[in-house]
Amino acid sequence: MFDIERWQEIFETLGKNKLQTFLTMVSVFSGVLILIILIGFSTGIQNGVRSEFEQDATNRIAIRPGITTKEYKGLNPGRRIQMRNADFEEINTKYEDDIEYKTGIYNIWGGQTTYGKESGNYRIEGSYPDQQFIENASMVAGRFLNQDDMDESRKIAIIGNQIKRDLFKDKEAVGETIKIFDINFKVVGVYTDPGGEREETRVFIPLPTAQKVFNGGDRIRSMAYTVNMSENFEEAVALSQVLSENFETDLKAKYSVAPDDRSAFRVNNTLEQARKIYSLIDTISAVFWFIGLGTIIAGVVGVGNIMLIVVKERTKEIGVRKALGALPSSIIGMILQEAIFITAIAGFTGLFVGVIALNIASPFIDSDFIKFPRVDFVTSITIVLIIIFAGALAGYFPARRAANIKPIEALRDE
Repeated sequence: MFDIERWQEIFETLGKNKLQTFLTMVSVFSGVLILIILIGFSTGIQNGVRSEFEQDATNRIAIRPGITTKEYKGLNPGRRIQMRNADFEEINTKYEDDIEYKTGIYNIWGGQTTYGKESGNYRIEGSYPDQQFIENASMVAGRFLNQDDMDESRKIAIIGNQIKRDLFKDKEAVGETIKIFDINFKVVGVYTDPGGEREETRVFIPLPTAQKVFNGGDRIRSMAYTVNMSENFEEAVALSQVLSENFETDLKAKYSVAPDDRSAFRVNNTLEQARKIYSLIDTISAVFWFIGLGTIIAGVVGVGNIMLIVVKERTKEIGVRKALGALPSSIIGMILQEAIFITAIAGFTGLFVGVIALNIASPFIDSDFIKFPRVDFVTSITIVLIIIFAGALAGYFPARRAANIKPIEALRDE
């Protein structure tokens, strides 16, 4: 039983080796503290990377044309590829079973946009209604594009929340008319984007409208798709890879581009990028755990050494206990209690200080790739179990040595 007298014995024993005990506890404390900080920042990296991917759909495939760099079928390098509506429709038809959302895009950079006396230059994007889901945009007011807007080539606009603040200040934007290059567009919606202000400085208008009023003909600047997600992440990644390769192969064949020309079409597959990044994060997390556990092990070795000293100094006492009938298990339990006590006090203090430090610092750490480092409840419980196990491990071998002491030899010990 772990009673008050037993506590007193432990404090008396440790008090005889103050310096060694203090240094050992500092070692365990720093090991746990380092582990907590590293795990917290590992979580912060995960949060930062996840937020970057959440700016757009994570299963997004974007296709942008470029310039050829290789001669192929008698055609010289240096050709600029121009995609058209027909390319978009052909891909939609051929891969419709695997496509979730889709849009063609005709964008204009630096579109002069005016409302009353306020004006600004923003990116104008002609797109399809599915762009809302591909961009993960949420409506603050009004609505996004719909099919009637496309069919009738309506002059309507959905503006970002930042544009609303720039041009309309505190006024309501929905229902008002803005001018884009002196062409009137009616605002029917205001959206917000996980990417923040940078992504909220765009104006979405129907693709057919953009092509007509800005002399785009049937040209499109890019295409974007999301793939139908599978419950199995690896299967979804595999499908996304296959579709990305097929899209690129089909377009290269149509425009007579060399199969190994990497500049003619740029295909960006966010799902594949997500897998690579998450795999890297797992590796970083494993390294952090390895470093943290290594520092704890160093402290545990110190606890083991302290307990060996304790066993040696208490040889006679242990001999008397055994002579009076103490079982080996009670001797082992006595030493283990002391080892666990040292480790627990130092470890829990390190855990407490680390968690408090992260909670204080977390609100101030909000960069692109590190956001709100913290340690969750499950991880904290895991570390508690590690601390207890480490204490028991540190005391086990000294305890076995104490249990094997023979009473006669112990009583003769000087």
